[in-house]
Amino acid sequence: MDGPPSPSAGGVEGDAVLRTACVEWDAPDLIDQLENGLGQGPFALVMIFCSPSAGFQQLINQAQSRFGAAPIMACTTAGEIAMGGGYAEDSVVAIALPKDCFEAEVLLFDDLEHLPGHELTQQTIRARATLSQRAAAMEQEFAFLMVDGLSMQEDRLASALTAGLGPTQLFGGSAGDGIRFEHTFVALNGVCHEKAAVLALVRSRCRLRVFSVNHFTPTELRMVVTRADPSRRLVYEINAEPAARELGRLLGKDPHQIDTFTFADNPMVVRLGGSHHVRAIKRVTDGGALEFFSAIDEGLVLTLAEAAHIVDHLDQQLTALASGAPPVAILACDCILRRIEAEKKQLKRPLDEVLARHRVTGFSTYGEQINGMHVNQTMTGVAFYAPEVPCKDK
Repeated sequence: MDGPPSPSAGGVEGDAVLRTACVEWDAPDLIDQLENGLGQGPFALVMIFCSPSAGFQQLINQAQSRFGAAPIMACTTAGEIAMGGGYAEDSVVAIALPKDCFEAEVLLFDDLEHLPGHELTQQTIRARATLSQRAAAMEQEFAFLMVDGLSMQEDRLASALTAGLGPTQLFGGSAGDGIRFEHTFVALNGVCHEKAAVLALVRSRCRLRVFSVNHFTPTELRMVVTRADPSRRLVYEINAEPAARELGRLLGKDPHQIDTFTFADNPMVVRLGGSHHVRAIKRVTDGGALEFFSAIDEGLVLTLAEAAHIVDHLDQQLTALASGAPPVAILACDCILRRIEAEKKQLKRPLDEVLARHRVTGFSTYGEQINGMHVNQTMTGVAFYAPEVPCKDK
């Protein structure tokens, strides 16, 4: 699309299950447009996905003054997804969950590097119990996570949270910084944080479905990580050879010409829990090591994967979410590498059309979470279905 759709593209009708707005980051009346786009509250939760071009701290301070009655969680992005428009850039997307349909309990996990896993689990258990009592009549639930995309804590975090969520399904995304990879931020109620995460536990009268999709099939080409630094997600050797050089040999490429586009075209997957999940490479370091977006360790077997047609595959997967009736809205976290692939293959416009037709809104990420795992080159999300009786009549 050429620019963000109108601020009210998500609809402000009284019975709208999900309210959304998308505004260019440098609009002089940005907050006014967001407020007009979301319409009247009260809201159980407001989510903001903010281009790194915008002044994040100032934006969330202004948002807090307008939507302060509801919890406001926010993060910086590697791009935005606007309902009715598909991929957007240099914009701010806001989403509000009307209180007639939803209740939420929101937690901040600060200083992730030093927060014990058992404390993450216990806080989650307590918050879920509180929400269950407060919203007992709302039987559907999900958990949505925003996490600093440069914290390198996503794997541990997802595992610890899932232990405290019981049957509640978790999805989420790692905050981005465009393609700079310098600073990523999350925020809760007007306060900006690094090395932190925000978790929203949500209950609803609407039927919900959490999902995860990627368009890859494993091949027979496998390689073994033989030397690595798991704490920094660095792989120094593959098959007992220097990592970048060996990867170049296996792909038939000059290791000095391997770049982000190469990684998007040649994803690596690992087999976990009976399924294959992407372990995407972020970059080649100056020393020839491979830096990954998610957990890596010595002895791990990486398998080269082949990609299906990204547009056709996503359309099929989102169409399959229809059960009796299609979702009225989808909130999604979509890996930046998927956007890069679409742009390289000149498929962005048809992919925009698929995202728009299926009413997807959300942001491009540095990684995604689904239940207990941190994954890459994937779309995770939740589909919202219209309740049998409009929430406003409840």
